[in-house]
Amino acid sequence: MSLIDSTRLKQAALKARDHAHAPYSHFRVGAALLDDSGAIITGCNVENATYGLTVCAERVAILKAISEGHRKFLAIAVAADSPTLTPPCGACRQILWEFCGDIPVYLVNLRGDEREVQMAELFPSPFDRRQLL
Repeated sequence: MSLIDSTRLKQAALKARDHAHAPYSHFRVGAALLDDSGAIITGCNVENATYGLTVCAERVAILKAISEGHRKFLAIAVAADSPTLTPPCGACRQILWEFCGDIPVYLVNLRGDEREVQMAELFPSPFDRRQLL
């Protein structure tokens, strides 16, 4: 039985999306990361005119959480306004795997669509510490 309040987590991701800085693509994304104490740490995408310096919502949430001392994560929700649900990009999948492992990922959009997927399904052959031993 899961102790994850996915409704609360998805709502936090949708709210975080409101803070996105996406003046170029207008593709606003929010993320909400749940740690083992029940704290929810949010992030939003922050674009830059060069695009290459843009930081995705998922990475903002992870980096913010790590910088605030959080270390064990149970789930993440990602919210975007797109007709299809938007999973994390490749770079975010790598960071999520590194810091979270095989956690549930809740995908939501503004139309009310949602899906739960495990990180291992999104990232079946991760590069991690096992390759460095």
